[in-house]
Amino acid sequence: MKTRVLVTGGSGQLGQSIQSIALQQSSLEFLFCDKNMLDITNSEHVLSFFKTNKIDWCINCAAYTNVDKAEVNQDQAYQINVLGAKNIAKACQVYNVKLIHISTDFVFDGQSNKPYTETDITNPINTYGRTKLQGEAEIASIFDNFFIIRTSWLYSEFGHNFMKTMLRLSSEKELIRVVDDQIGTPTYAGDIAEALIKLILDDTSNYGIFHFANHGEVSWFEFAKAIFEQTHSSVILEPIFSRDYITLAKRPAYSVLDTSKASEEMDIAIPFWKDSLSKAIQNFEDS
Repeated sequence: MKTRVLVTGGSGQLGQSIQSIALQQSSLEFLFCDKNMLDITNSEHVLSFFKTNKIDWCINCAAYTNVDKAEVNQDQAYQINVLGAKNIAKACQVYNVKLIHISTDFVFDGQSNKPYTETDITNPINTYGRTKLQGEAEIASIFDNFFIIRTSWLYSEFGHNFMKTMLRLSSEKELIRVVDDQIGTPTYAGDIAEALIKLILDDTSNYGIFHFANHGEVSWFEFAKAIFEQTHSSVILEPIFSRDYITLAKRPAYSVLDTSKASEEMDIAIPFWKDSLSKAIQNFEDS
């Protein structure tokens, strides 16, 4: 019998990245849901859905991820990132489903000068990070059969993300200014998708919080520079300070994640960010 995997947020970029490789998994059967099929903010709806559909694993990709709009729509961010996570965890507990929940580097304040480990003190500085951290706490308070996967600077050939925005802007503008004083790790959603499927196939019970991001650390400016170099763009790129690019939400100045725990305990190979960028650009150009 095939292992049945529910993927919430199935129309987002990580959900679509999982979809793109799902058919390769003969032993897994996937059920992809968007908010129209499964309203994770409605606890009764979630419990009813889990009761009706036999599920072995749930990958919760559903989230309110617009960092700036979360400052304005705080209640909506709370409903999805906190109550939604709580509802999913409750249903997983009732129906004995293993949960993989996607979280973020923004649970940290960015004051560190070395990569964050899973045991470092969290201190989010914006609504998005705060609600994602609350969601983590709700899950941990309900049951133990969970994996919380924190990731960073997610991009892919799907959805809305920095890589696709830069490629679009390079066809529209001669000059692009990008902040050079926020440091993190661009992470290809396709790499996470493969790691999550491996986690399910291994059927591990080594539960807890894990960090998954591509190797290396760069600024947004350096990320943009690599995108334009790999696409042979002639656009002029100019570095600026965060203070010159005002946003509604504060961003951590440094949010690199230490991924050694995931590498060792899950036996996951994690590629270097620039190698994964080449793959993402190729997939985007082929799509």
